[in-house]
Amino acid sequence: MYRFPKFVAGPLLHLLFQPWIRGADNIPETGPAILASNHLAVIDSVFLPLMIKREITFVGKSDYFTGTGIKGWITKHFMQSVGVIPVDRSGGKASQVALDKGLQVLERGDLFGIYPEGTRSPDGRLYRGKTGIARLSLISGAPIIPVAMVGTNKSQPIGKTIPKLERIGVIIGKPLDFSRYKGMENNRYVLRSITDEVMYDLMLLSGQEYVDEYAANVKKRLEIQRKTSKETSKDSETAASEVGTAEASPAEGQSDTQPDVAAQPGDEPQNVKK
Repeated sequence: MYRFPKFVAGPLLHLLFQPWIRGADNIPETGPAILASNHLAVIDSVFLPLMIKREITFVGKSDYFTGTGIKGWITKHFMQSVGVIPVDRSGGKASQVALDKGLQVLERGDLFGIYPEGTRSPDGRLYRGKTGIARLSLISGAPIIPVAMVGTNKSQPIGKTIPKLERIGVIIGKPLDFSRYKGMENNRYVLRSITDEVMYDLMLLSGQEYVDEYAANVKKRLEIQRKTSKETSKDSETAASEVGTAEASPAEGQSDTQPDVAAQPGDEPQNVKK
């Protein structure tokens, strides 16, 4: 399945998007390695495997594999075809499951792809990395190779399913060896130090602005703000409608046949729009 999108759909994607790559020789021809990438769009998981010679395995949320209808079927089979392993992120053990899957891949001597931010960037900036990547490197002994995806968020902004024809780039950084910390995978200070070093390299490679906050927290805050704004707008429209109705009604003590002062020309109630 992995070969289909790369060798069948690959030529078409190359023709349409004209992707480019820099630093491809930083990926070893054999042996395990962790490819740590920034995450701007769903199609990151398409173009990174497309642009490197070796097969790469990612973990992805199980929702990609449980959709219904034609769209769900296409998404499921596409994710399988590009080497994505489903992981249920709803439970408290989701991180451990992803770690175990990654270790299995690395023990086979293969490449494992991971997005240290844990989710797509909500605004194109680079966010704080989670320390699971450091733990994975120390336990497996595999080097971490920073990878910067360029332009995928312009091609496929959040909320868009079909990408636009924008040129996409992949920048592969130098492998980072953390063997000096061997046996310290339970030291949270070491894990944070390693993770921050990886994110620093990603910042330099991608040119993104760095934000020392988890992207997931930012997304939650933005969602709350969106809901609050929507409710406020709805309340304002309801209040304006009620005011307009009251002004258009006959005054107390007047019959319906009497002239309605509130409805005189030029005094029509105006709807407030947000």
